[in-house]
Amino acid sequence: MNELLRRRFSRANTLYLDFVDAVSAEQLGSHLADLPSDTVGHQLWCVLGARESYPRAAKAGEWQGFTSPVTADETTDAAALRAALVQTSSDVGDWITGLDAEDEASLTYALALLEHETQHHGQLIRYLYGLGIDRPESWQRQYALDEDF
Repeated sequence: MNELLRRRFSRANTLYLDFVDAVSAEQLGSHLADLPSDTVGHQLWCVLGARESYPRAAKAGEWQGFTSPVTADETTDAAALRAALVQTSSDVGDWITGLDAEDEASLTYALALLEHETQHHGQLIRYLYGLGIDRPESWQRQYALDEDF
């Protein structure tokens, strides 16, 4: 189970890295027009914060609050986001590898984190379409995105 979870998180991270490599600082700071939305970069801030916060909660046995390894100012800095994605992916991978298969509470946090990652993929797809950003090939394959939209 741990190895399967680790591979799924690794795949999610590859998609995030490809996403960050495909967007500009301006796009990272963009909102969806005429819709209540946060910025693209803030979506990634939330992903990174969950990667930091969920394992901490699992280790403590209860929620410890939400923190993110990047600041609000760094949400338009692709290099800072990329570095944080790489680091948090490694940290999450190490955490998952060390999970006890009998520790249902920690496994629940791990599954919730994977759900969170996937939920943000869905949100970011809306940004790709809504902002007219070229969709990375990995996203095209993973989610069978239609080029005609």
